[in-house]
Amino acid sequence: MVKRRRSYETGHRPKFLAVVDDSEECAKAIRFAARRCARVGASIVLLGVATPPEHETWLGVGEVMQAEAEAEAEKRLDVAAAAVRSLAGLEPEKVVRTGDKADELVKLIEEDEDISLLVLAAGTGREGPGPLVSALAGKSSASFPIPVAIVPGHLEDEEIDALA
Repeated sequence: MVKRRRSYETGHRPKFLAVVDDSEECAKAIRFAARRCARVGASIVLLGVATPPEHETWLGVGEVMQAEAEAEAEKRLDVAAAAVRSLAGLEPEKVVRTGDKADELVKLIEEDEDISLLVLAAGTGREGPGPLVSALAGKSSASFPIPVAIVPGHLEDEEIDALA
C-alpha cells in the first residue's frame, strides 16, 4: 500500500524525484527537475541504483563487485548533484539503493510521502524510450502513486528551461 502524499500539507515540502543512471537522456531529466524545483519551490531527490551481481560468486568477490557498483552509483550522484547546484542553486537529497531499478524506485516513493513527481527522460534511440519510461507508461501507469513527467529526449537545453 502506498502512503498518502503529504507534500503540500503544513510541515511538508514537495519533492521531485529523478533517477540518475548512465543513460544519455538522464541529464535532460535532471535539468528539467532542477529548473522546475527552483521555479515552484520544491526539493529534488536524486536516486542512484546499484545493480547487484547476477551470479553467486565466492571468496568475497560478489561483495567487492557490489561495493564497486555502489561506488559507481555514488559517483554518478555526485556529478548529478553538482549539475543541480549549478542549474538551480539547490542542494539535492541523494539516495543510493541496491537492487532492481524499478523496484527500488517504487520503494522509495512508498517510503517518502513528500515525493510528488517523478521526472524521467525518454531516449531517442532505436531501442525505444527506455525501460523505465516503457514500464511506467504501460500497464502500471494507472496504478502508479504519483504523476510522471517524461521529458522528450530530443529537446535542447533552452527548450527544457522554457518548459520547466
